[in-house]
Amino acid sequence: MSIRNNYKHTIFACEIGYVTQAIVNNFIPLLFLTFQKNFEISLDQIALLITFNFGVQLIVDALSVGFIKKAGYRSAMIFAHLCAALGLVCLAVLPGVLPNAYIGILISIILYAIGGGLLEVMVSPIVEACPSDDKEGVMSILHSFYCWGHIGVVVVSTLFFYIAGIDCWPVMACLWAVVPLINSIYFKYVPIYDIVPEGRGMSFMALAKTKMFWILILMMICSGASEQGMSQWASAFAEKGLGISKTAGDLLGPCMFALTMGIARWLYGKYSEKMPLKKTMILCSGLCIFSYRLAGAAATPWLGLAGCILCGFSVGIMWPGTFSIGATSFRNGGTVLFAMLALAGDIGCAAGPAAVGFVADAAGQSLKSGLGFGILFPCVLILMTVLQLYETKKGGCSND
Repeated sequence: MSIRNNYKHTIFACEIGYVTQAIVNNFIPLLFLTFQKNFEISLDQIALLITFNFGVQLIVDALSVGFIKKAGYRSAMIFAHLCAALGLVCLAVLPGVLPNAYIGILISIILYAIGGGLLEVMVSPIVEACPSDDKEGVMSILHSFYCWGHIGVVVVSTLFFYIAGIDCWPVMACLWAVVPLINSIYFKYVPIYDIVPEGRGMSFMALAKTKMFWILILMMICSGASEQGMSQWASAFAEKGLGISKTAGDLLGPCMFALTMGIARWLYGKYSEKMPLKKTMILCSGLCIFSYRLAGAAATPWLGLAGCILCGFSVGIMWPGTFSIGATSFRNGGTVLFAMLALAGDIGCAAGPAAVGFVADAAGQSLKSGLGFGILFPCVLILMTVLQLYETKKGGCSND
């Protein structure tokens, strides 16, 4: 069967789309110390780069619906990949040619953050529309590719820098740009199915009038917060607690977190027919509470790091699981539903680490106190999942 008629090519292209998003989110943090040294950029400016990246993606999440409807999913996906590729190439070029290197980095981030934001909104509904038999499993495996991409960026880039030297980072940026560039060509040929029947997609106001929609929004916020509330501290656990280098800390901390999260998503994707989604999410939220407690109250640094890594496994199903529940609850939710869920998830990703850090700072730099507060996120997720189960059964359409 040709590419144009085989939905498996569509799913594979979307999986590469999540690898692309992993590249744009996780490559530049590897260069922060290099930017500080080579371009004399302050730590405050470096911290702003992270906020700027996710801030642009949040804006794109909120404004993407009209653009996608006008351009169509195929054109919008091609545009998103080209923005990501152009942003990475500009990252390699602009800081060295503009009078102000920091402005060159910001321009590059704007470009690839536009691509990353659009990908977050479009990838899941495109896969959901494919005529696959096990949509929940396919969705979980799809989201695992963000984890594999994250690991690949850290490992491949670190190996490249070790062999070629960190000063060759512009070459690595251009090499990573090849991934979205090739995938933009791939998306010209793969089949893209109707997300919802023409003219039947729900509006935001229609969604907002339902209790189920707001339950899903809270679930996405808590999913993102549970994930990033721990993920952002994983490297600190490894470096400060174990007294190891930044490179080793990244490999033991965030990299292992991403690995266990990817494994959880892949396992659920393979065995989803035997594992009711909502009940699995409740169990995983309970495991997340335990992992937060273990990381924050462990007697030894290694046990604390184990809690971080276990948390990666526990949060794996939360994000793709909520997308699947949303697609099942609102068959005609379409682009608006997925855009709002992506926006809520990104808000959680920003709020989780901020809340943990704020509480830790208020408690006298006590990370244990911060992580103790972070337990709130999986607790609320359990409550919302139980409430979602109740609302679904009350409506007589439970799938679990």
